[in-house]
Amino acid sequence: MYRYFIDATAEVIENEGIEKVSIRKIADKAGYTSSTVYNYFQEFSHLIYFAAMRFMKDYIDELPDYMNRGSNTVEKWLYSWECFCKHSFEKPQIYSIIFIDNLGTVPEDLLKDYYKIYEKDLTRLSKNLQDIVLQHTFSKRSALYLQQAIEEGFITSEDVDFISEITLLIWTGMMTTFMNNRRKISPEKATEQTLYYVRESLMKVITPEKKKDINMQLNNSKTN
Repeated sequence: MYRYFIDATAEVIENEGIEKVSIRKIADKAGYTSSTVYNYFQEFSHLIYFAAMRFMKDYIDELPDYMNRGSNTVEKWLYSWECFCKHSFEKPQIYSIIFIDNLGTVPEDLLKDYYKIYEKDLTRLSKNLQDIVLQHTFSKRSALYLQQAIEEGFITSEDVDFISEITLLIWTGMMTTFMNNRRKISPEKATEQTLYYVRESLMKVITPEKKKDINMQLNNSKTN
């Protein structure tokens, strides 16, 4: 039953836009009454969240391929950011709903409930990556993944929380600026600028003797 409403909502978002979604429209499309929808979703925002998650499948599917480009944990983490930025700035409203908007409840609970319904969406991910993706808070995802970078000698444990938080703030700030049209930039340029600051922030805490081991170049540049 959950799928009927989620898929109906996703269809409206894709064909008409998020702003056109309403309980009555979703109920009619799914063939049920509005009151039936609320029997399954405590708040309307929860239904929107679940439907928005349907549009993250492309990101989840591409994530392993991006990370496989890296030869160590730090490179893989940077490539994961490249994948995330590419998809998030292509679909800013979707990613804002999932990672920024107030949902009126604990996001981790919604995320786990979603993947109980759409468990197959995670099949391309390793068990390690599945555990990370199931963390709703993006800074927690980074912190979990970067634990391996400590063992590899790239960063210290004291720097993990800092880099996880500061990179999330960089993305959130750019996403807010991008969505509010504070700067007239393309999704590609927003991705480039975000990746530049993410990489520069990370490099400031990399152990000096390990910097030479980061031999990848993100497709980014700093622009005014």
